[in-house]
Amino acid sequence: PLVIIKDFKFIPQEITIQRGQTITWENREKRQYHSVWFEALGEEEPEYFFPDESFEREFKQAGTFPYRCGPHPEMTGTVIVID
Repeated sequence: PLVIIKDFKFIPQEITIQRGQTITWENREKRQYHSVWFEALGEEEPEYFFPDESFEREFKQAGTFPYRCGPHPEMTGTVIVID
């Protein structure tokens, strides 16, 4: 599954996947870097990625996982993982 980052939004903002799937976030901005930070899980913020770069994460447990962009906290998204 793919989440596009454009115009300071995660598209789609909420995505539902099966347990074990990997999501790719693709930065399609013109000049802006972003991060995909699962802060609520107590994780460190990952490195920023720039236009035409991507970030991947595999989801091994079912649940609802909110995330945000580190540099732009108004950008939020949710991953819902089902069995």
